[in-house]
Amino acid sequence: MKLFPQLDKQYSKEQLRYMEAQHLAHGIAFAPITFQVSRLMVKFGIFNLLNETKNGLTINEIADKINLSEYAVKVLIEASLTIGTVLYKDEKFVLSKAGWILLTDPLVNVNMTFNHSVAYLGMYDMEKALLNGKPEGLKVFGEWKTIYEGLSQLPPDVRKSWFDFDHFYSDNSFDEALGHVFSYKPRTLLDVGGNTGRWALRCVDYDEQVRVTVMDLPRQIEMMRSQTAGHKGAERIDGYAADLLNEDEPFPKGFDAIWMSQFLDCFSEKEVTSICRRTAAAMDADSRLFVMETLWDRQPNATAAYCLTQLSLYFTVMANGNSKMYNSDDMFRCIEAGGLKVEKVFDGLRSGHSILVCKKA
Repeated sequence: MKLFPQLDKQYSKEQLRYMEAQHLAHGIAFAPITFQVSRLMVKFGIFNLLNETKNGLTINEIADKINLSEYAVKVLIEASLTIGTVLYKDEKFVLSKAGWILLTDPLVNVNMTFNHSVAYLGMYDMEKALLNGKPEGLKVFGEWKTIYEGLSQLPPDVRKSWFDFDHFYSDNSFDEALGHVFSYKPRTLLDVGGNTGRWALRCVDYDEQVRVTVMDLPRQIEMMRSQTAGHKGAERIDGYAADLLNEDEPFPKGFDAIWMSQFLDCFSEKEVTSICRRTAAAMDADSRLFVMETLWDRQPNATAAYCLTQLSLYFTVMANGNSKMYNSDDMFRCIEAGGLKVEKVFDGLRSGHSILVCKKA
């Protein structure tokens, strides 16, 4: 495994002194509590109140302004002080840089909401998921083999968090991705795992000639049709229902471009290879597969790599039990085992995405 230089420097040698390492270790031990404290500091408006108050506030002043008991404010504030999200100056509490980021960074907000609504309860069964190779935590929501089968049936707030999370990461990269894909001038495009059709809509808006077919589970195709109805270019969006886990299910032929965005990370290495093999069988010498993924080893900084490797455990416990956020070595190997060749890589798209342009080997 070859890490980007920025990551290799971070992960090839010890970065912490003993006391720093000890603090990190205790932070890990209390992580579930730390998470909920910080989430509630945002939800109850305490971080926002401190952000709007230049000289800080006392515990009594905070309690009066947000209608919480003095006890509730005290335990949250004291925990936040030792977490590092607030500071204590002149006998008053003020917001720290970390607290300000928790309050204002939209990516942090999306991640926190997703982890609380979608992942938190199920993570208790991580051990079972790792031992059994199944998403054992998913049972907190329903009896499905994968979360994708149950997306339309998740509780409304959970479903909203799931889609907000998914769309935040992909949508921020679409503008750049469209330029890369349409530089190949495709007239027909197969959007594999197209979900609600957001990429398909962007494509038909970007190019008035292209026709897009969304390939996904039957329930997702129904959702896609309802989400795209009435939008400009929707008449050039078709649906193709398929069970992508069925190794005998062929891919439709005749497409200039095949698009997979944040899709292959939803499958095990064996399944990725099977999908690539069926993709290759549907391609000719002139067609191209575009794979957009957040490959954790190709990230520009350690924070991005950290988020992605932690997110892998969502797939383990909640999504399907056997997929992850891949590093590029593993992804390239699966693609090549499927009869394809990566001919070009575009790194550095927003939200940490890379696009792998693949042709038939």
